[in-house]
Amino acid sequence: MTQPAVARSAHSSQSEMTELILPNDTNTLGNLLGGRLMHFIDLVAAMAALRHASSHVVTASMDHIDFIAPVHVGDLLILKSRVNRAYRTSMEVGVKVWAENPVEGTLRHVASAYLMFVAINPAGVPIPISQLVAEDAEDERRYADAGRRREQRQAELARRREAGKVSTRP
Repeated sequence: MTQPAVARSAHSSQSEMTELILPNDTNTLGNLLGGRLMHFIDLVAAMAALRHASSHVVTASMDHIDFIAPVHVGDLLILKSRVNRAYRTSMEVGVKVWAENPVEGTLRHVASAYLMFVAINPAGVPIPISQLVAEDAEDERRYADAGRRREQRQAELARRREAGKVSTRP
């Protein structure tokens, strides 16, 4: 099994992408489709996970996503991500999304999400990753919050398995 490198800072995983929202990205009202936004969120989160793990990564889960405000045709969608906490083979990535109206010069927060990624080798087997080093109080807060969210995810998964809503078989 591959040994992870030395611990890394959350800042080293930071990733950002910008997309111009075009008519093909929107519904009949001219608002960005939710599924398209989720695709962009998954991409920018994967970039942060890849930077942290320095290996292939796969999306394991996406917590609830908060759609705070609509995004319109012509807006610039700005997505920022970073690893909040690293575990043995997995990590939580937080994503914040803003919409910029370049004509009006306005910027608004439109969505947030948390995703879990697992680092894998080329055969698809989970591999150990570097731990995360908190560099400031904000990093420490994100680290602690990620731990609480992980406990909630695990409790919810156990509840769903017990109710027969999640199968471990294909």
